[in-house]
Parts: sequence; structure tokens; C-alpha cells
Amino acid sequence: MSTALHPSEVLYAGGKPFSALAACEHYAGSEKLIRKALDLQAKLGPIFDVTADCEDGAPAGLEREHAAMIAALIDSAANRHDRVGARIHPAHHPLWQQELDILLARAGHRLAYLVLPKAESCGDVETQIAALETLRERLAIARPIPVHVLIETPGALHEVWQIAQLPRVESLDFGLMDFVSAHHGAIPESAMRSPGQFSHPLIVRAKCEIAAAALGNGIVPAHNVTTEFRDPSVVAADARRAREEFGYLRMWSIHPNQIEPIVAAMQPKAAEIETAAAILCAAQEADWGPIQCDGRLHDRASYRYHWELLQRAHATGVMLPPAAARFFSSHAPERRF
Repeated sequence: MSTALHPSEVLYAGGKPFSALAACEHYAGSEKLIRKALDLQAKLGPIFDVTADCEDGAPAGLEREHAAMIAALIDSAANRHDRVGARIHPAHHPLWQQELDILLARAGHRLAYLVLPKAESCGDVETQIAALETLRERLAIARPIPVHVLIETPGALHEVWQIAQLPRVESLDFGLMDFVSAHHGAIPESAMRSPGQFSHPLIVRAKCEIAAAALGNGIVPAHNVTTEFRDPSVVAADARRAREEFGYLRMWSIHPNQIEPIVAAMQPKAAEIETAAAILCAAQEADWGPIQCDGRLHDRASYRYHWELLQRAHATGVMLPPAAARFFSSHAPERRF
């Protein structure tokens, strides 16, 4: 081969690389549950992120202490992969700025992302992002801190494309339970679970609009929780439908039993991985010019598709074919897709 350019060096020239996020985001509120999640992450590897919850996880009246506990865990040896984020209170809550201060002062250099819930408008998100950026600069935190925005109100859904275009936003997350509740009984409770969550027109509309806005702006759509945790087949089926029918690349977990079914359901199929590996290796041999593979023509448009597929497979812990695994070696360029 006359050149050995890495896919990330050639496929995004002049364009925005897609955010690399694990296929599962696991929520935990109490210190006990956060530690349990960190132990599991240490065992399985960074195939899922941990989100420590300052909002629903905080005991009433002890929000500051709860935020301090989360900051200490993020900045501890238990956080082996630096893939722990935190959810703070929404922009209309009186304590969200204090939570932000506590988290960044102690753990801003290791905070993987910040989750912003219950926005009523794009303006709410802008307010919290501006405060995050001001505080980050004041504390001399050089690394940018990504933001994940929960879309769980009609107002946020109405402005979801504007929200997706804001700086620092790398994920749009659908908050199904709060979204249903915000409709004042007009959407039945059955729409909070399957099969209703995939068939009720207002829920389907919301899921499609969120995924379209996220993917249209180069950020990750994250699917809502499944309340079932005893039967892994239900969790896997929901994750598979979210991935294959609605375009979601990431899904929430609220119980450790849900993590592995979600990750497995989000993984590309073995045949897709083999095809992607063959196409990218042949493309690299051809200096990334057009090729034919199994009677089909391919160019950089299909190369990007197959490269992102391989990265999703790698992020979910799939054992890649050796020819593709070398793209992820320690000598490969470190760059997000």
C-alpha cells in the first residue's frame, strides 16, 4: 500500500466527526448504587456510561451534600474510565447553579458530560450552557464539558432543532415518563411502556423528531428507559426497536440487569461488521479512492457509513476482525467519530 491513512484522517476532512458515545447510559442516584455501577463498569469496561443523578437522586433538603458526594466519586479511584457524567436540576430550580459549582470545582476536570433536564425551551438550555462555560473558564478547566439535553416537555420538543444546534450539545435524550405526564392525561399511561411507547402517535412523533434533530446535527439520540428489569428479553427488544426502527444509538438503563441486554441489542450484526471491515481495508489499500467489493461500488460516502458502524461495534465491546481491530490500536490516531 502506498499510504496507510487512518479512516479518521481522511473521511472527515472539512466535516464534523460524529460524537463517540457508549450505547448505554446507566442512571444511578444513591452513593450505594453509583458505587455499584462503577464496580460493574470497571469489570465490563467502558461499554456503558454512568450518570450520577443530582436531580431525582438527591434527598430533599440535602441537594448540596448529594452533589458533593457525586463530585467526590467522579474524582475518585473508583472512576477508572473517566466515563461518569452528572444530571443537575433544571434551569427553573433554585439550586441548579450551586450543584454546577460543586461539581465543577471538585470534578470538572473529570466530568464526562452534564445532563440538563426538563428544559421548557431552547432558552433554558442556553442559560445553563452559558453558566457552565463561564464557570469552566473561571476554574481554568481547559477541556470542554459536553452537554446532554433531556427532551421531556412539549416546549423543548417544539424547539428541538434549535437545541440540537447549540454549542457543547452532544446528545439529545428522550424523557418518556415526564413527556407523557406533561400532556395532562391526554396520553394514556400505557404509552409509558411497550408496545404503546412505539405505537402511540404523539410518542412516535416525539421519538422521530428527536432522532432526526440529533442525527441531522451530528449528535447522538439517546432513547428512554424501559421499566422492566427482570426480563432481559423485554429490555433487549425495546433497545432493538429503538435502534432499528427509530434510529437511536444509545439507551438509558435504570437497573444493572438492563445494561448488557441494551449493549447487545445496540451492537451491529456480525455480518455487517465483517462487510465493513472488508470494505474499509480494501479502501485503505486503494488510498481511499472508489472500489468495488462483492460486485458493488463504494466511495467515501459508504466508507463513512462503514467506519461509523465499526466504531459503534468497538464501543459496545465487539471482538473485531484483526484487519479492522488495527484501526483501534494504541498507535491509531485518537479521534472521535
